[in-house]
Amino acid sequence: MIDFRYHLVSIVAIFLALALGIVLGSTTLSNSVSDTLRQQANSAAKSAQQARLDKRRIEGQLRGEKQFAAGLAPQLVADRLKGQSVVLIETPGASNDSIEQLSELAKNAGAAVTGRVTVQKKLLDDEQRDTVDELASQLKGDGVEFPADADAYTKAGAVLAGALVTKDAAKTGREDASGGAVLNGFKQAGYVTTSGKPGQHATLAVMVAPSAAYAYEGGDEDNKALISLATALDAADRGTVVGGPTTSAEEGGLIAALRDSGAKDEVSTVDAVDSSSGQVVAILALQNEMGGKSGQYGTGDGASGYLPSPAPTAGKNG
Repeated sequence: MIDFRYHLVSIVAIFLALALGIVLGSTTLSNSVSDTLRQQANSAAKSAQQARLDKRRIEGQLRGEKQFAAGLAPQLVADRLKGQSVVLIETPGASNDSIEQLSELAKNAGAAVTGRVTVQKKLLDDEQRDTVDELASQLKGDGVEFPADADAYTKAGAVLAGALVTKDAAKTGREDASGGAVLNGFKQAGYVTTSGKPGQHATLAVMVAPSAAYAYEGGDEDNKALISLATALDAADRGTVVGGPTTSAEEGGLIAALRDSGAKDEVSTVDAVDSSSGQVVAILALQNEMGGKSGQYGTGDGASGYLPSPAPTAGKNG
């Protein structure tokens, strides 16, 4: 007969064996998990190192391309706008650096820069709409026509365009009393400020878009008001380009709004004028405008390509 002591020893042996199996099993499992984690950590470290190397390589390429474009820009645009004149339109929130660089590049292209008109935020204020309408109607010159359904900003755009640009060679580079009255009226109302001599009737216009989208209630209406001005300028001169950074082609941006409107068939846009190469593209776009060709250029939505294709021939300006 098997006594109680035998049973007790057998049970203890079973539990000891079970405990030993658990310990051995968990140790094996622990080593396996550790090996897997170690391999994953090594792989992640190698990937991170490669990403750092790729980042440095890309940054170096970008610096080189920027230096290349900036160094050759004057040569690339030489004489493309020879005999022309350009007026610069600064919108609320536009980059002053882009405006200054575009101004210099236009001069390198052979154009005279008449001056700059800075649109003030007050002009776009909804509460000013009736006053803008009244002022534009009062200052309307003999050569300016309003469409039958013109709103306040269509009228203001037409009046300002008549004071700033022209297709008539006889008027180019000349100020007149009517245009002076328009600019003085808008300045006294606090709607614009000016520098240089923008009343000298340029043949071309460049509007620089806000760096950030008008992401507030009523921002779409502000974009429409600026598009009205760009459209009026294009109708009154030999060509108008709206340029801005890549953000201006994003939702709520001026260039995005223009590309979604009927104005895209008449007014060219460039969504990369915060870069040296994009500024060259803006000059090429102006050159194409003089030949009656409009386009949407850059890298944002709605762009047909980074630059006109085929690029206009150097030395020919329409």
